Amino acid sequence: MGDVLVGIHSTWEFDTDSMLIRFERGIRTPKLFHVLGERRIPYEALSAVELAPGGKRGTVVLRAVPRRGADPLVEAADGQLKEASDPYRLVLPAERETLADYYATELRAVLGPDAAKEADWHMVSAPAAPLSFKAYDGKAAFDGHTVSFRWFWTGASSAKWKAGDQSFSVRELEGVEWRSPDVLNGHLRLRLRGTEPPGEADQDPASVIFGLGYGLVYESLPFAASVLEAVRSVGPTAAPETEHRPTAPVRQVRSDPADIAERIRHLGELHEAGLITDEEFSAKKAELLAEL
Repeated sequence: MGDVLVGIHSTWEFDTDSMLIRFERGIRTPKLFHVLGERRIPYEALSAVELAPGGKRGTVVLRAVPRRGADPLVEAADGQLKEASDPYRLVLPAERETLADYYATELRAVLGPDAAKEADWHMVSAPAAPLSFKAYDGKAAFDGHTVSFRWFWTGASSAKWKAGDQSFSVRELEGVEWRSPDVLNGHLRLRLRGTEPPGEADQDPASVIFGLGYGLVYESLPFAASVLEAVRSVGPTAAPETEHRPTAPVRQVRSDPADIAERIRHLGELHEAGLITDEEFSAKKAELLAEL
């Protein structure tokens, strides 16, 4: 098509086999769009194109509907994104409805023959996620191969403290479960191959939980999408490089001795409450002291 359609908060640029969505960075633009920046969407990754009145008076919305499984961001979001943060919606002034209808027709004409089918692979690249983000009970980090969780003494449950900081190769994972920070019990949980998660996310060492101001959507969702893309690239039949052992802590250098002191204090509280044994207390305390 070779044209450009400028909307509110984003612009669609049409090429012969794909469209480039560029997101604005304005004050009123959803912060998720700031993180996304721009995304290349192949036409074969779309299942449908819709045109409908906008939520605000005097607007219309042109929406491209991605095929199920084609976009790791949409797959991770699992329908939880607020309408205003949907990256596949282009909001236009109502007076441009005729033009929007024209592009809707053009897009429908270039949809692939398998538009109605679930995609077998991710056709849209995951966004460049933050290397790390802070949740309520810990810090999550991802280097492209390994996801690690470091617990905060102020938020982590005794179960997570007993398990220690965690590290997971993407080869150990079969998926990622993301529950929006905007709803109750929001969390990011790694799904390990061949295992069932142990109850609630706050008790699962393979998850971090969200709270008000922690694990924000625009931080945690791109993170989840990037992990999911890496997991899918490994393939469903790949075996883990090594068996994951939850009690093996991640070795990280602590720059602030006060952090170690606080963690030891919290460990002592767990010991006094009878939640960990004398041996567990001594071992964990030694591990923390070794990080100084």
